[in-house]
Amino acid sequence: MTIHEFQSLIERVYLAKDSKRGLDGTFRWFAEEVGELARGIRHKDRDELAGEFADVFAWLASLASQCGIDLEQSALEKYERGCPKCLREPCVCQEAQAKVI
Repeated sequence: MTIHEFQSLIERVYLAKDSKRGLDGTFRWFAEEVGELARGIRHKDRDELAGEFADVFAWLASLASQCGIDLEQSALEKYERGCPKCLREPCVCQEAQAKVI
């Protein structure tokens, strides 16, 4: 299944329901799933992680659909030449070191 096909599946299953909830409500559900993914990463449970990654991807697809964005097309356009900043594979951009507080 392609990303486009997955996004179409999520539209068929959830778009009407998610559209009623609206972008703001759908984004809050997405954010909650990202939090669950963060907990899964901390727990290092592969089965839990697989499910949480799937949930995050599904909510992301729903948000993109509500905004009229084709995830597959937009991702390909942005990343097909490698890093969007340095245009290299692997990326050689210098990242600022984050301060740990």
